Amino acid sequence: MTILSVVKDVCATVGVMVPTSLFSGIGTNRTAQEMLALANEMGQRIAYDTRDWTVLRKSLPPPYYVGDGHYVPPQPDPLATWTGTTAFNLPADYKRMLLTSQVWRSTDSRQPMRFIPDTDEWLQRRAAGETDAWGEWTLYGGQIHIWPIMGGLVPEIPGPPVVPAVPATTARFTYLDRNCVALFSGGFGDRFVNDADVYRLDERLLKLGMIWQWKAQKGSPYAEDMGSYSVALQIAMGKDSPSPTIVGARPISDSVRVAYPWPVSGPVWPLS
Repeated sequence: MTILSVVKDVCATVGVMVPTSLFSGIGTNRTAQEMLALANEMGQRIAYDTRDWTVLRKSLPPPYYVGDGHYVPPQPDPLATWTGTTAFNLPADYKRMLLTSQVWRSTDSRQPMRFIPDTDEWLQRRAAGETDAWGEWTLYGGQIHIWPIMGGLVPEIPGPPVVPAVPATTARFTYLDRNCVALFSGGFGDRFVNDADVYRLDERLLKLGMIWQWKAQKGSPYAEDMGSYSVALQIAMGKDSPSPTIVGARPISDSVRVAYPWPVSGPVWPLS
């Protein structure tokens, strides 16, 4: 469903003139201007503020963040200094970290790096020379900062004996894509710019959200419409990332992960 179709349904519901185009003549059409602003605001609100929608979850693409740490001048000079990149630009489509995001070094897949949320604590730890054994990261200035410096590629040393190359250390994480609109012109964006643009999430949810918010802004009763939107939102959230269904009786240890479903040898609980 295009944004024009969504706006037509909203206009018909709230009792304003249904447009033939949202963008054609928008400069002199106040209703179209308000509808577009409302569609962008509600679309972004649903996409960013409610949950980590699976369709908007992204992983930092290869080659991820690549370390370039090296000694200057080269070892074994006792005065050699370890140097390299510690701050990396966030992806262009980055909105925010997922609620459960961790940053992982390629050198260890069992333990993520420690997140330091407070910038002052980050600076204090750097000044004191303190570092978590698994590494640390933080966010500020539109960049992700990683410490200690990740090692760069160490080329193979010819033998005999041959010393094999050591790959550069990399870091990766998952994040929420800021682009909630599929553009008619191709690609994705965070705003509607054409009648044929499509919302990447549930269009009905966008429509119901626009209806109650429009009525609220115009001083009309909107409690029932807001309730319909809230119910639709909860259903959409449940369908987007449902919890596993557990059938049967089996003890689960907090320290052990169990794949679902599992075979049940004992009595089965009734479902009703």
